[in-house]
Amino acid sequence: MTLETLNLTFPDATSTTWHQHSNGGGWVENTAFVADSAFVGPSALVYGDAKVLGNARVYGKARVSDNVQVSGNARVYGKARVSDNAWVAGTAEVSGNAMVFGNARVTGNAMVSGYAWVDGDAWVYDTACIYGTATVCGNAHVFGNAEVFSNTKVSGSAMVSGYARVTE
Repeated sequence: MTLETLNLTFPDATSTTWHQHSNGGGWVENTAFVADSAFVGPSALVYGDAKVLGNARVYGKARVSDNVQVSGNARVYGKARVSDNAWVAGTAEVSGNAMVFGNARVTGNAMVSGYAWVDGDAWVYDTACIYGTATVCGNAHVFGNAEVFSNTKVSGSAMVSGYARVTE
């Protein structure tokens, strides 16, 4: 992505307010921090006060913004968006068109993909998978080997764990 292409999304972006990350060439706003050991692919963006730490990878057309922290060996890719105060850590993956926002946490070996949303104060961890058009929100926790998929919603203070499968 060129600076001119970046300007289509961020008209005020300049070479003094953004830079290309040395490991992958993706654009990073100077207010954000990306560790040298992390990877930001050429079409990915990291901006706001976001932090990408450790060996984390942000690639494809993924966007990491606001006060987000992506760390460990986590991966954010495809057209995924992680914003607000969310965390993605461990070896977790956020992919496809998935969105993780609010104060949500995706950790461990968890996966959020497709058009799934995780928001509010929700947690997805261990080896849990959220996919399809599923939503996990509120103070819900999905963990263990649980799966939430299709057009389902887990909300409030719900706890989904073990080998549970939540679907329509």
